[in-house]
Amino acid sequence: MNENEIRELLENVKNGHCEVEEALDNLKELPFKDLGYANIDNHREIRVGYPEVIYCAGKTVEQVRGIVEFMNTKNNNILATRATEEMFRAVKEVCGEAKYNSMAKIITIEKREIPKKDTYIAVVTAGTSDMPVAEEAAVTAEFLGNKVERIIDVGVAGIHRLFNKLEIIRGAKVIIVAAGMEGALASVVGGLVDKPIIAVPTSVGYGASFNGLAALLSMLNSCASGVSVVNIDNGFGAGYLASVINKL
Repeated sequence: MNENEIRELLENVKNGHCEVEEALDNLKELPFKDLGYANIDNHREIRVGYPEVIYCAGKTVEQVRGIVEFMNTKNNNILATRATEEMFRAVKEVCGEAKYNSMAKIITIEKREIPKKDTYIAVVTAGTSDMPVAEEAAVTAEFLGNKVERIIDVGVAGIHRLFNKLEIIRGAKVIIVAAGMEGALASVVGGLVDKPIIAVPTSVGYGASFNGLAALLSMLNSCASGVSVVNIDNGFGAGYLASVINKL
């Protein structure tokens, strides 16, 4: 339930359009539902504005299916990250509306349309290899009600490619930059725009990149102001934060 649905339920009780017992049945599972292996936070959207998101990595196929099956009864939109093809097939059996983005590894179920903001989020990648992480960010942001512009493969090895897309990037309200290797693109973009930048270090790179640690440290030490950093490969975190900023 979200805030509007609870308000509507209380108004219906007040106006005699809903019996108290019926309202109690609707509220019984607030604030959470214990499935034995997971406590589903039904109160999440009321507190923070967005429903709980399922992080699938480390869960079994049966657990993911069971969580989705319960959440699907609440008529909420559902977002599941780091999901496998096998998990998607299991979810599809209990919810035919489920869709899967194989690059982002995200399952989405849209029960109600979220109006899109007029402003948009730019998702920028240094290289094509950074696209899976960037796509996780983009799909998350779109699912949460944002327009997204994707700018792919404009890293510092060919900086002229970035300049060709600068007008689109500058037009965004918030910018996500996904980069591996040395992670320099976030600093470069930070020196060219007047918008907040969320830098996402990716685990792309050869040995001394240390699976994204080199990019993470570069981004944390950026000399460009206005650059914040999320964890390595955390496209979801970047997309979620960008959505919050875009809706301020």
